[in-house]
Amino acid sequence: MELRHLQYLVAVVEEGTVTAAAARLHVAQPGVSAQLRQLERELGEPLLTRTSRGVAPTAAGEAVLPYARAALAAVEAARLAVDELKGLVRGRVAVGMAPSLAATDLPELLADFREAHPAVEISLREGTSDELLGQLVAGEVDLVWAGMAGEPPPGVATRTITDQALVAVGVDAVEVGLGDLPGRPLMCMSPGTGPRGAFDAACAAAGLRPTIAFEAGDPLLLARLAARGLGVAVLPASAVRAAGLDAPAARLLPEVRSRIELAWRADGPNGPAARALIAAARARD
Repeated sequence: MELRHLQYLVAVVEEGTVTAAAARLHVAQPGVSAQLRQLERELGEPLLTRTSRGVAPTAAGEAVLPYARAALAAVEAARLAVDELKGLVRGRVAVGMAPSLAATDLPELLADFREAHPAVEISLREGTSDELLGQLVAGEVDLVWAGMAGEPPPGVATRTITDQALVAVGVDAVEVGLGDLPGRPLMCMSPGTGPRGAFDAACAAAGLRPTIAFEAGDPLLLARLAARGLGVAVLPASAVRAAGLDAPAARLLPEVRSRIELAWRADGPNGPAARALIAAARARD
């Protein structure tokens, strides 16, 4: 039994067809089929069966899969351990970022990291801060840039990138009380974002239940809408500056603050690639 036999088996099961598995592995389809037949002969049982949707594992295939995946993971871990000793970083790292944080220096960080570690495969996904922090806890991403108002979830370590006040755009005043906002058309960021969580918590503490007329994940859009007189947008001060609009922005009383945090799992990231990216991100603060 060879490692490529196990690799082909896992790929076919995950992709659902031999053709898709061959494309993923960059090998010819007949070669994949031949290696799988050889593995079945060696084990004495069919491992795959054809269905109307493609290929599925038999009972024997299901029994073998955990051991196949464990063997492949062990080999990859051994390679990474040796590479780390040699100072060569390989592997994969998954990054999460809330869309509202597009103005951060994340593109520059990833570009510099790719230049320093060309053998690392980087993936990027978007979502609300709450969604991304959940994915971080579940191990689906290694590093997250997220907006937060309160404490991070259990098991998550953070480093504050910015801590800023929320302002009300579209109010012709220097400051405005939270109690004066419910009578106006309000525009806020989507639920699950850090600024929205901070605003909702402040309103709840003040006994207020404002009606939100417009929600969006892009703070620049909300700033532009407020500048055109469509309502009052509650946003981070940095979003107003980034929009470059000549619109009044009033301080909220009492002050409401929201943070941008760099977050990772407190028990440590998976693999040297993730550890290297986290170290690079923390070094830029």
